[in-house]
Amino acid sequence: MFSLLAPKVGCVVEAWRVRNVRRGFLGTVLIALGSLSPAYLPRNSTWWQMLSDAQLSGWPTRLAGTVITMTGLFLLLDAWLRLRPRSGAGKEAEYAYHNVRHWAILLIWGAPFLIAPPIFSHDAYSYAAQGWLVHNGINPYHAGPSVLPGAFADQVSWVWRDTPAPYGPLSLQLQHLIVDLSGFRPYLSAVAMRTLSLIGVGLIGLLIPRIAHRNGADPALAAWFATLNPILVIDFIGGAHNDSLMMGLVVAGLWVTGLPTGQRIGLGRWQFDPHRWGSSWWLLGAVLIGVATAIKQPAIMAAYALPLMVRPWSDWSLREVSIAAGRVLASFTVAVGTFSVVTLATGLGFGWINAVNVPGMVITIAPFTVIGQAVQLVLNLFSLDPTGWAAIRAVRGLGVVLAGAVIAWLALTIGRTQPLRFLAYAYLVAALALPAVRSWYILWGGLLLPLTETPKHIFRIAIWTTVVLLCYNGINMAWRNDAMALGFAAAVGIWWLARTHESPVRPARPIVKESG
Repeated sequence: MFSLLAPKVGCVVEAWRVRNVRRGFLGTVLIALGSLSPAYLPRNSTWWQMLSDAQLSGWPTRLAGTVITMTGLFLLLDAWLRLRPRSGAGKEAEYAYHNVRHWAILLIWGAPFLIAPPIFSHDAYSYAAQGWLVHNGINPYHAGPSVLPGAFADQVSWVWRDTPAPYGPLSLQLQHLIVDLSGFRPYLSAVAMRTLSLIGVGLIGLLIPRIAHRNGADPALAAWFATLNPILVIDFIGGAHNDSLMMGLVVAGLWVTGLPTGQRIGLGRWQFDPHRWGSSWWLLGAVLIGVATAIKQPAIMAAYALPLMVRPWSDWSLREVSIAAGRVLASFTVAVGTFSVVTLATGLGFGWINAVNVPGMVITIAPFTVIGQAVQLVLNLFSLDPTGWAAIRAVRGLGVVLAGAVIAWLALTIGRTQPLRFLAYAYLVAALALPAVRSWYILWGGLLLPLTETPKHIFRIAIWTTVVLLCYNGINMAWRNDAMALGFAAAVGIWWLARTHESPVRPARPIVKESG
């Protein structure tokens, strides 16, 4: 056992020697410490009780927590940008490029979050409450956490206490499993939800660079942007969002689809080769997409890309259209069939269909929601809408329709010959057009951007989007701690920091080891 672990430990030690890795670690330590301030802590949590007993739940603690968190965000972003593959890098950066494995950096940066409260979100508390409902024989699609009063429901943000679960049925049963394994302890159950998100992070970190390398993209750039991205570290590891497991399974489906004909996967004598039965790897990929959809529904869109990764849709001849349509239909059939089998096996049914509007019950910076609010202000000014929501609902609906049209256009243009690029763009369009936008939604498409040779201007936009989302998370946390001015000051500082790091991305070459 030691002989197996020693090389891995050596990789972590090698990564720790890099100053910028230690800088990022200090950033996540500070963010974890800042999470102990009241901003996102439930009042019945162990930490809140400790703060109250010590009379530290007042404004000074909120101020200190905000300052500590903003400093952590600044350091983490600075470390990430300093590790960026770029021309004119210093000696330490060059050393990191050639000798440090990205998974070791991710392990070091993510470690402080493992025992911290959920970061920048209350979702993990909702997961625990939904798992508690399932344990007690209550279907989370039929009732919200408040139907079962107690410590689990008290942890949930008041906005979601009466709402049904919008997640896939497999996600709910896994939440139930975590609650059981946690001994029915509410706070521990919420923290333990990271177990599921870490599985997704592991799949993402392991496979993203490999897929990029296989597609002729820079695996080091993919490792840096996707797996070391501060949003992934904070939201997937720190926030424990189930989007992590969903995207991990999607990435696994993409990786399996690209395996060469005749290759087997498995351990020892247990080997699997789909060609033995005359099928193809992309059908196994479709099975994984179906399982991912049972975690969270947006995964289903990846079923379109799988067969086109193996055989692109080259032209509009009747023969090509027929073959492509047949294979895409088969992919969706397998994915939807897998999702349906998993749903029936969970015993929870398809009640999520009635809860798809739940995420939009709160106001966020979603583009179409913001536009709808502006129109609604005009209507309210002239007392034209007594409901106060008509314009917001209408513009949100328009956004969904436009997103569907754009995704269909992408599928019939870029998607025919560049399915991975299509999938990245399509996920981004979907995330931005939803009634509610969260930073972890942007990771759906953001993780897939570096899997192909991405145009420099698109990549630059993606990096700045990461910066903007970090600023938003910081401002939102400061607002919850009644320290809004500090949040805006930190956002200005983060913006300035990103500007100082502006430099062209270096051409593709193996600058960070991708395996091991």
